Amino acid sequence: MDRLQSMQIFARVVEMHSFSRAADSLSLPPSRVTRAVKELEAFLGVRLLQRTTRHISLTPDGTLYYDHCKRLLADIETVESSFPGSAGQPRGRLRVDMTLSLARLIVLPAIAEFQARFPDVELTLTMSDRTIELVQEGVDCVIRAGTPEDSPTLVARRLGAFDWVTCASPDYLARQGTPRSLEDLADHRAVGYLSSRTARSLEWRFVVEGEERSIAMRESLTVNDTDAYVACGLHGLGLIRAGSYMVAHHLRSGRLRQVLADFPAPSVPLSIIYPKNRHLSPTVRAFTDWAGEVIRRAEPTW
Repeated sequence: MDRLQSMQIFARVVEMHSFSRAADSLSLPPSRVTRAVKELEAFLGVRLLQRTTRHISLTPDGTLYYDHCKRLLADIETVESSFPGSAGQPRGRLRVDMTLSLARLIVLPAIAEFQARFPDVELTLTMSDRTIELVQEGVDCVIRAGTPEDSPTLVARRLGAFDWVTCASPDYLARQGTPRSLEDLADHRAVGYLSSRTARSLEWRFVVEGEERSIAMRESLTVNDTDAYVACGLHGLGLIRAGSYMVAHHLRSGRLRQVLADFPAPSVPLSIIYPKNRHLSPTVRAFTDWAGEVIRRAEPTW
C-alpha cells in the first residue's frame, strides 16, 4: 500500500462525498479508490467511513484521521513547492469555472498563452455563474463578478473590475427616443436579466451626486444568459445595461449606442475564489496570476 497516495485518495473521497466523483477527479478507476480506502482501514484497524447506498459519512475515528491527513498533506505540499524542481512547478489537472461571456471574450482568446507558459497543466474550463461548492464539485477556483461574501473557508483575490454600460441599438433609439435623464427611463423598456443567485431580475443602480440610486425598469422580456442578453439589445428589444467588456466591440462598430453616459454605475469587481488552505498550490497560483494579467490588459479597452 502506498500510504501517502491512500491518504490523498481518502481525503478526496471525504471532500467530494463520493467514491465515484473522487475517482473522476483523480483520474483513477473507481475500484482503485475503493480498494485504497479499504486497505487504509485495514492498516489502521478502524472504520473510517460509514457507507450507505446514497451517502457516506465520517466515523469519529475517520474525522480524527481526516484532520491529520489534511495537515500532513498540506505540509508536504508546502515543502515540495519551496524547491525549484518539478514539485514546485505548475502541473496536473486544474478545473476553473467562470461566466460564459468572460471566457469567450477575455480568457479563451488568450488561453494559448497560458498553455505555452505552463505546458504541464491540464486545464478544464466550465462556464456558469451559479454558486458552486468548490471542494464537493472538484473545482479548484472560480472567477465571479461582484463583491464576494465573507467566508471562513474561501479566499477571494481581486483580479480587476468592469463598468456597467447602458446602451441600445440604433433602431430602438430611433423608435423610442434617447433617454437623457434617469427620469426618462420611465418611458422606456428594458431587457431584464435574471440573477442565478436571487432568481430575480436585477435592478439598475446609478451614482447620483455621490449616492447610489436603484431603478426597477419596466421589462417585457427577461433572460438568464449574458450572450442572449446582449443579443436582445442588438435586436432592438429594449435598453440593456451590460458589463463594458461584453459590449465594447458592439459600441465601436455602432451596433449599440451608449446612453446616459453622465450617469455612471458602481464598478463591479472581478475576483478569483479558491478554498482557504494553509498553502496555495503552484498550479492555482499560476492561473490566478495569469488571469489577473489578462484581465488587467483588457481593462483599458472596456
